[in-house]
Amino acid sequence: MSNSNTNLAAARKAKNDEFYTRYEDIAAEMQAYLAYDGDMFRDKTVLCPCDDPSRSNFTKYFTDNLCRLGLRKLISTSYANGMLGKEIHGRIRAISRDATVQPNIPIIEHDGYLEGSGDFRSDEVTALRDEADFIITNPPFSLFSDFIAWVMGGSGHKQFAAIGNMNALTYGEVFPLVMADEIWLGTTKPHEFMLPDQDGRQDDSTQRFGNIRWYTNIFHGIRHTPLSLMTAEQNIRSNARLRKKLEYDYGCDAYPHYDNYNALEVPFVDCIPSDYNGIMGVPITFMDRYCPEQFKIIGATESEGTGFSNGLWDASSKVVQPMVCGRRVYKRLFICPCN
Repeated sequence: MSNSNTNLAAARKAKNDEFYTRYEDIAAEMQAYLAYDGDMFRDKTVLCPCDDPSRSNFTKYFTDNLCRLGLRKLISTSYANGMLGKEIHGRIRAISRDATVQPNIPIIEHDGYLEGSGDFRSDEVTALRDEADFIITNPPFSLFSDFIAWVMGGSGHKQFAAIGNMNALTYGEVFPLVMADEIWLGTTKPHEFMLPDQDGRQDDSTQRFGNIRWYTNIFHGIRHTPLSLMTAEQNIRSNARLRKKLEYDYGCDAYPHYDNYNALEVPFVDCIPSDYNGIMGVPITFMDRYCPEQFKIIGATESEGTGFSNGLWDASSKVVQPMVCGRRVYKRLFICPCN
């Protein structure tokens, strides 16, 4: 396990969810969406439901750009856990733009406290969710499944962008939405986050994490860019890493099939063969380059959830992890070409 992923695992074990997103990482991701649709935020309401109005860079970014983006309103709320004598009421700030009166001057509608703690699952914040068009934040990663269920459970079509662990792709609450192409990965990979001091305020310390992605249902152009592929023979001939994997790990000179799944093992995303039309197992990093016009997601290994393999698993093997030549491999997504 890399040091960055070790940091993430340690933080999860300690239930330390306070990692603040850098302003530049938020700006880069939003700009990628705006490059696809420059008016996506015009006359819309954005809710940042896990963001202290006085500290969050999400709040700062959308406040700084409220008029440029043409937002109708920005609402930011924060959670107060009431521990160690601290506040028991979450904070809220609502800023709006009245295009008919002062089109270039944001108006603070409300800046104070919520009646409750500010938990995004509360009735109070859920009502704000239902008012919003976009929900954009870095939620506590220990509650990421709850957050996705909360976002997708709202009335109407709520668009969102949220930061989470790459492994969340195969969570039970998340993967069915990924397979149905209702949510997908964003465009950038934030890897450095700021840490809170003892008072919960952002300090100058930073922590690097691997395996962090944006999850979203906002359209962007990158996900419609097909992978450039070679045939199986070309991959084996030209890719030394693939040849080494096949020879030393699997003891073969061709792409193997799984022992316990009815699919072809493809150990690296850049080695997906262009001339194979059946079902293939690929690493979850495939989602970084997934083009829905090029491939269809069939399922995932049973180790990620019962029934996820869509009938590809040989239950008589009694081994839910994917196996090749008797060796267990990491979790896989199952895909097939669209044509």
